[in-house]
Amino acid sequence: MMTIIAILAVGVLAWLAWWWFEWSQVYHPRANIQTTPRSVGLDYEEVVFVAEDGVRLSGWWISAPQARGALIYCHGNGENIGDLTSLLVDLARCGLNVFLFDYRGYGRSRGWPTERGTYRDARAAFEYVRARYNDMESPPVIALGRSLGGAVAAQLALDKPLRGLILESTFASIQAVGRLLYPHLPIQWLCHYRYDTLSKMPRIQIPVLIAHSSEDGLIPIAQARALYDAAPGPKRFVQLSGRHNEAGWFRTPAYLDALRSFFHHALSTPAP
Repeated sequence: MMTIIAILAVGVLAWLAWWWFEWSQVYHPRANIQTTPRSVGLDYEEVVFVAEDGVRLSGWWISAPQARGALIYCHGNGENIGDLTSLLVDLARCGLNVFLFDYRGYGRSRGWPTERGTYRDARAAFEYVRARYNDMESPPVIALGRSLGGAVAAQLALDKPLRGLILESTFASIQAVGRLLYPHLPIQWLCHYRYDTLSKMPRIQIPVLIAHSSEDGLIPIAQARALYDAAPGPKRFVQLSGRHNEAGWFRTPAYLDALRSFFHHALSTPAP
């Protein structure tokens, strides 16, 4: 009997150790907000809103003069909204209101991050923005997701009536990344988190822009190409330069031009 109990105890401990390891690979939440939009000369509103399961979330609303729509930004797994202020000046010049929000457990948002939780948080962010547009059925809203945030934004595109979707440095799925990082482990059996962006792309019937760097050593550009191929269109691919945490329009100015064009096209297209 003691042998059986010992074996069960070892099994439980091994499972808990793997669960913690996997979670810590997927999420890197930080509570400290280092900067605010005021540091780059922009006014903003601090927002507290609530997810459908009651978790209190935090975000910033930045208004643009005569905005033609709104952008919801879904950040990566090691960021919070305080890391994004450098992007806001360029986004404001694009003529869009911007809503930055933190997933549960990040920044000032309460709770503990999980896959289902991040999807709920993005839906709550959309509903907050919809309320700013008098609860329109299809408000002029585009989502931009970076890295992990791309997987969150892709799910949002299935859950809510977005006008466009931008995936920046986004993976095909957590399993696809896991197989690259740990090729000798049976990731398909061990991996609890899915974030299976690739399987969702054929069902996303709105304009899509995918941006990725060929120098990305964490998520190969082939995964972004697979996402692009799976999207039914209209779609566009922009190749970036720089490593995973460096790629963006600061390194590739043509990407910002592509974003401006995408915003105009997506928001000019009648709502589905």
